[in-house]
Amino acid sequence: MADVAAEKTGTVWRSRGGDRRSTRTLRLRTSAVLLTATVLAVLLVPPLVQLDQQAVDLAAKLQAPSPAHLFGTDDVGRDLLLRCVYGLRVSLLVGVAAALTATVVGTAVGAVAGALGGWVDRGVMRAVDTISSVPHLLLGIFIVAMFRPGVWPVVASVALTHWLSTARIVRAEVLSLRARPHIDAAVSGGASRWRVTVRHLLPGVLPQAALAAVLMVPHAMWHESALSFLGLGLPTHTASLGNLIQEARGSLLAGQWWPTLFPGLFIIVPTLAVAGLAGAWRERINPRRRSELML
Repeated sequence: MADVAAEKTGTVWRSRGGDRRSTRTLRLRTSAVLLTATVLAVLLVPPLVQLDQQAVDLAAKLQAPSPAHLFGTDDVGRDLLLRCVYGLRVSLLVGVAAALTATVVGTAVGAVAGALGGWVDRGVMRAVDTISSVPHLLLGIFIVAMFRPGVWPVVASVALTHWLSTARIVRAEVLSLRARPHIDAAVSGGASRWRVTVRHLLPGVLPQAALAAVLMVPHAMWHESALSFLGLGLPTHTASLGNLIQEARGSLLAGQWWPTLFPGLFIIVPTLAVAGLAGAWRERINPRRRSELML
């Protein structure tokens, strides 16, 4: 009886593991399809749709989605599909530039804090905690308000408010790596702290830093959209997703749903795609986490 019960228990666990693996595979494939569709839309829609995204046609304002305008038109007759694609381009530019900048700053700060330790580590982490106590959006508004509206002030605002989490992750990884035997061997062999950091510690934290950068791209896109929605991000004539949603508020109250729905989807879909792919990447570079999910 015990053998039968053990066999049944093993079958149940294998079934659960297979179901979770199937779910992860479906999530990965769906995320890849969504991301591919996003990239193709950014690359192919502007040359295929022979329209000027800034062209005003008051006779065609607030038209519902149709074969002539797949996403409909906005309140001044501009094609909403083109506006969303150009807005996604701007949001991706801001997201990628801000994520790369924040990752470089956070990796440098976290590596210095973890490698030097002592009072340097304590001072750096207290500064990180102090800055983290201020809400990101509030701090971003303060930074971007010091400059004229534009892409690069928004990039600077997002980057300077999002490097903190990367610094914490990198510091934790550096502290973990410092306890490894090969690091002790390198130090005992006379390697300088700089050489140990550059040759041994930084290569070990790069996968985690790269994952943090990928996850930060959609976060930065949402941050840019929020600033633009508040009127503090990109100029109002620029087709950013935040500006499109802000412009569509009056249309939504009047019953026209498409000027709000499609820009919102252009924010949500890339976020879900990147989150799904990054989750699969996290499971690959962290075997312990992956084994837990396979139970």
